[in-house]
Amino acid sequence: MLFKSAILFAALLAATAAAAHPKIYSYVDADGIRHYTDVPDNNRYKLLALSAEDMTQSGQHYDLTILARATQYDSIIEKAAVSAALEPNLLRAVIVVESGFNSRAVSKRGAVGLMQLMPATATRFGVSNPFDPKENVHGGARYLKFLIDRFGQNIRLALAAYNAGEEAVERNGGQIPPFTETMAYVPRVMKIYQMLVEQTRST
Repeated sequence: MLFKSAILFAALLAATAAAAHPKIYSYVDADGIRHYTDVPDNNRYKLLALSAEDMTQSGQHYDLTILARATQYDSIIEKAAVSAALEPNLLRAVIVVESGFNSRAVSKRGAVGLMQLMPATATRFGVSNPFDPKENVHGGARYLKFLIDRFGQNIRLALAAYNAGEEAVERNGGQIPPFTETMAYVPRVMKIYQMLVEQTRST
C-alpha cells in the first residue's frame, strides 16, 4: 500500500526540556497515514525502539519535529524503492537509523543526507548533490540494492556492508563483521523494518 505523501503526522508532541527523553511511538491508520508521537494516546501505537537520547548514525539525537515531517519524503521513498526493486519500508528503516529523516545530517566521517552517503558512494551511484532528498534516497536505494544482490539477497549482510563497507564483510568470510557499531546497527534496522512491515499489514 502506498503511503500518502505531504501529510503531517498527527498527534505529535515536540520534545521539550521537560520531556525527559521521550520515547517515539508509531502506527499506520486505515488511510495509510503514518503517525508518530512521544505520548501515545491509544493502543495502536507501538514503540519504535527509539528515544530522544538515542543517536542516529549521523551522530545526532532524534528530533521529533523532524520525524513529524517525515511523510514529505513518502513519494520519494516509494519511487526509489520501485526503481531499485526494494521494499519501501526497508528504505524507511535505514533512513530512521541513519539520519532520523534529517536531510541535512552530516556525520563526523563525512556521510551526508537522509541515507548518510559517503562522498565516494554518492559519486559511484550518480548522486551529485547528496543533500537533495530525491538524489540521496535514489542513490542510497541503488547502493542498498547493489549490496543485497552482491551478498546473495541476504538483507542482514547487505545492511552490515552498508554500515561497515563491502570489504569488511568480505574480509570476515561473508559474515557480519564483529564491530560493535555494526553488530548493533543490523538488528536495529531490522527491528524497525519488521515493525513497519507489520504495521502496514495490519491496516
